[in-house]
Amino acid sequence: MKTSSDRILTTHVGSLPRSEAVLDLLRRREAGEPYDRGGFDSTIRDAVAENVRRQVGVGIDIVSDGEASKYGYATYIKDRLEGFGGEAPAKPSLDMHAYPELRRRMTVASFSAAEALRRTCCIGPVRLKDRIALATDIENFKAALAGADVADGFLNAASPGVISAFQANRHYPTHGAYLAALADAMREEYEAIAGAGFILQVDCPDLAMARHTTFQDLTEPEFLARAEEHIEVLNHALAGIPAGSVRMHVCWGNYEGPHDHDIALEKLLPILCKAKPQAISFEAANPRHEHEWVVWRAAGLPDDKILIPGVIDSTTNYIEHPELVAQRIGRFADIVGRERVIAGADCGFGTIAGFSKVDPDIAFRKLATMAAGARIATERLFGPGAA
Repeated sequence: MKTSSDRILTTHVGSLPRSEAVLDLLRRREAGEPYDRGGFDSTIRDAVAENVRRQVGVGIDIVSDGEASKYGYATYIKDRLEGFGGEAPAKPSLDMHAYPELRRRMTVASFSAAEALRRTCCIGPVRLKDRIALATDIENFKAALAGADVADGFLNAASPGVISAFQANRHYPTHGAYLAALADAMREEYEAIAGAGFILQVDCPDLAMARHTTFQDLTEPEFLARAEEHIEVLNHALAGIPAGSVRMHVCWGNYEGPHDHDIALEKLLPILCKAKPQAISFEAANPRHEHEWVVWRAAGLPDDKILIPGVIDSTTNYIEHPELVAQRIGRFADIVGRERVIAGADCGFGTIAGFSKVDPDIAFRKLATMAAGARIATERLFGPGAA
């Protein structure tokens, strides 16, 4: 994993806005409608190339494929694993219970994406059934990176925990048994990404967001015990991959809601630090979590951990000022040192295809302003007179 050894590097969480052509094909496939497979493959291949080109163009150092081939970051596994079917409706999050009109308006605003998204459940033994989809993702990304001036590349994969949070268990006798089966089924995907020479990003919103969504019926101690169980299973699934080849993303939900039921970072951080991935990507820019930089300061982090704080918000069309971005970077550099900070985003700009409220062009403008802020921070942290 590249670090900020001589300048502040920039990255993001993975998903990027999709074109209408990509969205149309993804919706058709998600809905089980006929679609041109050859046309799908070529459209996705071109989209990945364009995603890399645009990331490089706005100054992103550690780039992704934009998750172009996936309709949802946690639900794509139903197409790659056996054992899923039926339907598992989502629970309204705790923070939305008191605001039924807001919930209604958000549902209407995201209707096309929500209508097509299939939240299946586990109805049988979980096993890998499709190796071609991942192989194609890797091939497309390698082709897009050929000749590109980047520091590193990463590909996303759903963690066992987040899969369990989105796809309810209707087959295994216990949650632990379900997790273990998911870990065994996903291990090959994790190892293939790392083996291809890319950084593996495991997406783990189950460690925070699921407290007020899927696992809202648990008490707080019960949820924290479950989060610890999820970390143990994740570490097991990553046993064959060096820690320096993995980063994990943790968030409280990529939506513009009240978030006043988000579990506090200080309760989660001791558990998060037990995870094997060397780098932790997390929310640090939005109004509900920006203040938690002081929690990281007080945490006494392990010396080997790298922080990827969100320095731009992923749920609004405000374009952050580069100076604000630089200030946010500086806070974390003061905590762990400049070499152990990589500038990132709070979450993705296309976690579910067609769902984001952020205008696609503004999403890339926000990434550009992050790169500009990183350059300012670099001058302060690495320039003449810097420690």
